[in-house]
Amino acid sequence: MWTWVSIAGFAILGAWARYGQSILVQEVFGRAFPWATLSINVLGSFLMGFLFFETVDRINMDPSLRTGILTGGLGAYTTFSTFALENLVLLQDGEAAKAALYVAASNILGIGAAIGGAWIARAI
Repeated sequence: MWTWVSIAGFAILGAWARYGQSILVQEVFGRAFPWATLSINVLGSFLMGFLFFETVDRINMDPSLRTGILTGGLGAYTTFSTFALENLVLLQDGEAAKAALYVAASNILGIGAAIGGAWIARAI
């Protein structure tokens, strides 16, 4: 039961963080390109890579809390469902080049950030 409560609690925090970052990034960079979602996916990927290995290799953490943070918090924070929808909209608007750039940047930067987070977690 504690795992479910932990997931729900951290999901609220993750959703609030996602919303706040979306507002901030859109105010700074505008909405012509989905920078907000891209920044959330990259940061979320970094945090997933870092926290996954940090909580396996170094931090002795209750499994329910770990699941809450990784599944609830980061699951609500990252936005690949929004990513898919934004690509669909770009394609429907005839912006195939922007859609391709967005897919490539999300994947390359996201995987790179996860590798970086894991490397830093293991290096400290």
